[in-house]
Amino acid sequence: MYLYDSLDKQFLADRSAEFREQVQRRLAGELSEDQFKTLRLMNGLYLQLHAYMLRVAIPYGSMNARQLRKLAWIARTYDKGYGHFTTRTNLQFHWIKLKDAPDILDALASVDMHAIQTSGNCIRNTTADPYAGATAEELDDPRVWAEAIRQWSSLHPEFTFLPRKFKIAVTASAKDRTAAKVHDIGLMVRRGRDGQLGFEVIVGGGMGRTPYVGPTIREFLPANRLFSYLEAVLRVYNRHGRRDNIYKARIKILVAALGAEEFARQVEAEWEKIGPAGDVPDLELARIRAAFAPKTFETLPPVSAAFEAAKASDPAFARFARNNVKAHKKPGYAIVEVSLKAVGQTPGDASADQMDLLADIAERYGQDDIRVTHEQNLVLPHVKQDDVPTVYALLAQAGLGSPNINLISDIIACPGLDYCALANARAIPIAQDIAEKFADQDRAEAIGELKIKISGCINACGHHHVGHIGILGVDKKGEEFYQLTLGGSGAEDASLGQILGPALPADKVAEAVDTLVEVYMRERADGERFLDTFRRTGVAPFKEAVYAAAH
Repeated sequence: MYLYDSLDKQFLADRSAEFREQVQRRLAGELSEDQFKTLRLMNGLYLQLHAYMLRVAIPYGSMNARQLRKLAWIARTYDKGYGHFTTRTNLQFHWIKLKDAPDILDALASVDMHAIQTSGNCIRNTTADPYAGATAEELDDPRVWAEAIRQWSSLHPEFTFLPRKFKIAVTASAKDRTAAKVHDIGLMVRRGRDGQLGFEVIVGGGMGRTPYVGPTIREFLPANRLFSYLEAVLRVYNRHGRRDNIYKARIKILVAALGAEEFARQVEAEWEKIGPAGDVPDLELARIRAAFAPKTFETLPPVSAAFEAAKASDPAFARFARNNVKAHKKPGYAIVEVSLKAVGQTPGDASADQMDLLADIAERYGQDDIRVTHEQNLVLPHVKQDDVPTVYALLAQAGLGSPNINLISDIIACPGLDYCALANARAIPIAQDIAEKFADQDRAEAIGELKIKISGCINACGHHHVGHIGILGVDKKGEEFYQLTLGGSGAEDASLGQILGPALPADKVAEAVDTLVEVYMRERADGERFLDTFRRTGVAPFKEAVYAAAH
């Protein structure tokens, strides 16, 4: 994990002090809300429906126990005792008082955290595979590159005021756990024929009002030329991106308007002008890489007798092991996913007590390492198989033992109209209704992988466009309705969902999902996921069943 040096720490202290003065001026009436808005957003502070919301950056979703305990303390001291993990792998506090915001930033800075570039038309938090450094699938550790991008992009003078917000994801495995193809830039680590490390560069993906799966504009970019190439991409965007229309300002609109080939041509021309002088020196990359040196692992048997015995004797643990425990690159170790999707709870929420417990577990059993996933769950990436039964018991006691990773109740949902001033409809109650409908764990496992994603408005913070079943809240004359889409994917086989038909009222959504599942169970071939069956059959059998049932 990257450790902040004295320059990083001084930077955060200065930024926090600067914001404290700005808040004092606002509270004294020396700044109007319009004058203050830009200043607070530069520090991750939003004004939502009921209170201020502070969005805390968790770079590439990686933190240690000390940092998680500080987030728990902030939740208890300044919020209502919980925080909300987001699809950007950040944490949001939804009940912040303006007078407390500077103290919170000071508290974050004391553990090398901040809220910089979690808002605004700049390069936002760069995300990476939550299994980084733990999975045997990866070609390289994507955190190295995500951290280098963080340092390169923080307050970059040329890219602080882009036409619109900008999001980058880095993955190094064949299995994409970052939704790279629906990012402004998706970087996929590749090996050239000569073994050289490099990237496939995807530009112009995104969701929201006009969703796109991003096209590849360069099949292979040598890794040591990454930063001059990123600079070229952002310069072309800065030069041509729309600033007269917020709905047409994202880079996806520019790439679509120019065409991927012409956009790539302009990037290559700009890249040639910049040359190698625009790249991060090898020594600096080596310094960053050293911060992610492989953990020290014990030599253990590949199969743990304690782990196998616990599975044989405890059906609940066996279910958790099937769904939440993943293969680790080192024999005798496991990756443990912690679901924040207990039935009846708000997806992505964790209480202060739960955060404290997870910090304790990570320190004692997980090499002091906690990750946030873009699917609003947490990961303990380095747990000995021998310790997994104990870890599970502790999680289960705290309401964190839900064995549902990648199953139907592992739902992504944005805060929606319960919190967000932009939302048209609630998302949380819909997620809760669906989770209740599929609370039977045997049935959920029989259904298998099924990703439901819910957004309360067209901004798509819940990633509904790439849900196997996507649900979008819409406002119809003051009433909340929900449009369903099928067949989306945010993984390596990325695709956008197809609209099922007319929007449904809130009380019909969980029932409609139940009907969709029944059609899938009837139509599926051996080994097919919901997504596979939909792609084979098309929308017709699903549409017919849902709207026949609705009438």
